[in-house]
Amino acid sequence: MDLRYEAYCFADRQFYDLQSSTESTPKDDFSTELPALPPDWTTVERNVWRHHHPKGVLLPNEGWKIHVSAGLDNAGQVLKATYDYCVERRIPFKYLQTISIVLARNSKYAPREGSGKLVTIYPTDTVQLETICTELARVLDGEHGAYILSDLRFGKGPLYVRYGGFAEQWLEVDGQQVLAIAGPDGALVPDKRKPVFSLPEWIELPAFLKPHLAERNAGDAEKFPYQIKSSLHFSNGGGVYLATRKSDGKEVVLKEARPHAGLDREGRDAVARLELEHEILTRLHGIDGVPEVYDRFTEWEHLFVAMEFMPGRSLGQWLGHNYPLTHRDTTDELLRNYRTRAEALIAKVEDLVGRVHERGVVFGDLHTMNILVGEDDEVSLIDFELSSTIEDVHRPTLGAPGFQAPNDREGFDIDAYPLAALKLWIFMPLNAVLELAPAKLRQHVHVVAERFGLSEDYQRQILDVLTPRVDPPADPAFTAFDDENPDWTVVRKEIATAILHSATPHRKDRLFPGDIEQFETGGAGFGHGAAGVLHALAESGEGRYPEHEDWLIRSVRTDPAKQPGFFIGAHGIAHVLENFGHHDVATELVESYAPLVRTTQDHGLSAGLSGIGLNLLHFAESRDDQNFVAQAVELAERLAKQLQQAPPPGDKAKAGLLHGWSGPALFFLRMFEHTAQPRWLDLSEQALERDLAETMVALDGSLQVRDGTFRSLPYVGIGGAGIALVLTEFAKVAPERPCVAKLPELLGGCTGEFVIQPAFTLGRAGLMATLAHATRHRPDERLERSVQQHLKALGWHAVRYGGGLAFPGVQLRRLSMDLNTGGAGVLLAIASTVDGRSPLPFLGRAQAPVLADR
Repeated sequence: MDLRYEAYCFADRQFYDLQSSTESTPKDDFSTELPALPPDWTTVERNVWRHHHPKGVLLPNEGWKIHVSAGLDNAGQVLKATYDYCVERRIPFKYLQTISIVLARNSKYAPREGSGKLVTIYPTDTVQLETICTELARVLDGEHGAYILSDLRFGKGPLYVRYGGFAEQWLEVDGQQVLAIAGPDGALVPDKRKPVFSLPEWIELPAFLKPHLAERNAGDAEKFPYQIKSSLHFSNGGGVYLATRKSDGKEVVLKEARPHAGLDREGRDAVARLELEHEILTRLHGIDGVPEVYDRFTEWEHLFVAMEFMPGRSLGQWLGHNYPLTHRDTTDELLRNYRTRAEALIAKVEDLVGRVHERGVVFGDLHTMNILVGEDDEVSLIDFELSSTIEDVHRPTLGAPGFQAPNDREGFDIDAYPLAALKLWIFMPLNAVLELAPAKLRQHVHVVAERFGLSEDYQRQILDVLTPRVDPPADPAFTAFDDENPDWTVVRKEIATAILHSATPHRKDRLFPGDIEQFETGGAGFGHGAAGVLHALAESGEGRYPEHEDWLIRSVRTDPAKQPGFFIGAHGIAHVLENFGHHDVATELVESYAPLVRTTQDHGLSAGLSGIGLNLLHFAESRDDQNFVAQAVELAERLAKQLQQAPPPGDKAKAGLLHGWSGPALFFLRMFEHTAQPRWLDLSEQALERDLAETMVALDGSLQVRDGTFRSLPYVGIGGAGIALVLTEFAKVAPERPCVAKLPELLGGCTGEFVIQPAFTLGRAGLMATLAHATRHRPDERLERSVQQHLKALGWHAVRYGGGLAFPGVQLRRLSMDLNTGGAGVLLAIASTVDGRSPLPFLGRAQAPVLADR
């Protein structure tokens, strides 16, 4: 799970957002307590940071920086002291804007590499670095803060140092934009930001820091009473390890808690929660299915608790291996057998929770990752850090989406709520959607009751507990998707209405709320920004919006894309502006990013050469200008060399439309159409074969992209559907080629009845569009039934918003309107499926030229 999303859930209950963007002057903004800056200073607010820079002070692009840490209780005074110190000495610095942001960036599931940082100070050189560290350490003597894992600690206080970039410089790595610094030869290399201190190999540690590094490395591992065998889990609060006790070789689980880190919304840190877990487990001693606690000790300023290792896999993993609706073929017998087994499993969980209650303990954090399923489906509970006694019930402020009891539940009812949620989840694991739209509860219960034959009593057990007692939802449970014969014109209009209602033209960073990636790659792009949304609205027949096109053009001027790629850079924006008739701006974009194209190495459609090349061919057609073809040929030649030198498939899946070799395969295919040279068709086949080399036979017998040893992916972005989209295009031109024989198996992976997310690039909308695209070329009754099933099942995610229908994005925790992950992608997929429109740019072309002899 991508832990970055947690930090973007604090600002808004409907959309992923930056906390600094929700109000013009938040009540907890630190600036209200700080003195005014001298007149010769400049201030810039960027994302969650406020930068202060004295005029006339020049900084290098990179160097040693100082980070200041603090807790919630002392953040204000630490910032005030640091602020005064830096302003008096004219030292550039930045700080987190509000105490709420400090809490978010130090919360349990915030990224560990950024945790603890309250202030960043930028020395001009190593001489000033030493001066600041020495003097500011005296100023902040006695203050505390979370340990900054990415840095080297200076002394015992809240000061830390690391070498890294000052100015934003970006580099493309595996299709992703990462911050960069210059290497010894001047070429950009990644600015590694991991939760461990490291130095670029060409940078020497200043002499005054060497004693601090020695002290950091001086921990006596020999005296540590446990031998760590492997890590099981990391969060910002600490780690969970499989270990053996050195005294007797006993295998244990060792939990670690970092002080002042892993905060919950009440500000309690990981240490406080682990202390509580030790107390609770001691009280529950002797209950089968509850870990026995062995030891508690402090080492390296961290708290450790050793406990019994509980066998089995999480209930979430169990579902992934056994849930029948993800398979392409599901029989009534399979559904009946699953229902019997699932109900028995939940009954065992209920019994175990009851035994915990008999000891006077409220578990408090019952969800699918804290329930382990062993052999013969025996169950156990882990992770009691949010538990409390019935005499002093503490309502958890952390919790899994869709399983956390509302504020109106007290005592043991705090556990009754997630138990009822489990009874629904095990048949339809979409509980997070209910937090966005409680009205969906009745629809979800209705769907699973019909599909699995659940009894009326079982349904009542879910509805009676999960239905909100306070402010029950007024929205109807069902949407236009649930009509016997949906009017797709109405459905498209409702989706467009929600998208347009969400627009924020007053904001400069984004026009439509979408995935968190828009805060990294910009709010104008095709995949996560305004360009893709406006393309989907126009392509689906829902109209053009000049005021929003004006926003897009202004964004190009004021906040230019960081890279040239199609889905996350300038060429995707240029494509949309070109189609809308803004030819001058489109030309400017293509020409101004040409130098970056020359240094681009990524091959993918999302960020790399294939997406750029396809757009150049599009410009050649739209303008009847062969100069663009010549530029495309140059990129195709570079890609051909990369393909011949491509390494063998690795463990991390990349195959698919956006990041794999299917993007170059599509580009080579279009090059063949433009030139009629068989070489390009051969290269297209080779690129498809390279992606097919990353596939495996999934549990249901279909062909999907391998992601590790057991997991497989059917999706468009990374997955079998992305290969199938291009292979469908290839089959129109060269149906006799051997790779085409894999197409039915790939399409079989797109037919599963249940899909966790509605998105285009990683969810149901993309699978549906892929099947529809294929059946237009070669009709197939079975696949066409799956298309209709997907169309209806999109309603499982549809949420009422702004007078229309919206869809949750990645992790289902917030709504998204973008093309890759949200409503725009769903809208485009429906238009492609129902109206026969192109599912994405560069797909669905007219008849290709006759194949020349090879």
